[in-house]
Amino acid sequence: MRQIVLLRGVNLGPRNRVAMGPLREQLAAAGFAEVRTYLQSGNVVLSSRSSPRALARQVRRLLAERFELDVAVLVRTRSELAEVVARDPFGEVARDPKRYQVSFLEREPEATLVSELEALAAPGERLAAIGRELYAWHPDGIARSKLSAAIAAQRLGIPATARNWSTVTSLLALAGEDPSA
Repeated sequence: MRQIVLLRGVNLGPRNRVAMGPLREQLAAAGFAEVRTYLQSGNVVLSSRSSPRALARQVRRLLAERFELDVAVLVRTRSELAEVVARDPFGEVARDPKRYQVSFLEREPEATLVSELEALAAPGERLAAIGRELYAWHPDGIARSKLSAAIAAQRLGIPATARNWSTVTSLLALAGEDPSA
């Protein structure tokens, strides 16, 4: 089964550095098939018979043992990622894919948390919580957004990692490609 592995907070600054080449090699050596990475920010597409939860635990353990990294690992199957893209609640307004983010959460957020996040939205910003994903449109950019900062904060209380819309759709395409081609 094709699965997408999302690592939280790697290669964004001086901490949690991991080169994608060695990561691919270690994942392949651990028995995962068709291992491919996208960009340098912890996006991996691979094939595994493990459940998404089991795969997340396996990859997290591998990162700790081989790279001395302790980061959250979130996994979605290719079909789950296809559903994330198909839902696209802001497709009509989100014109810049770099300002449109999907946060992948380990579990569904409580309604009170979603309300707290919605209260932080600046005029024009939008937030939609659908299942284990938070979709956020930041028309004025992400850098100064209180909403974006709150979603990214570890105090969210749920392991999560965000990807911009361009990355989300590219990962879906990569997961659908024949790696032997």
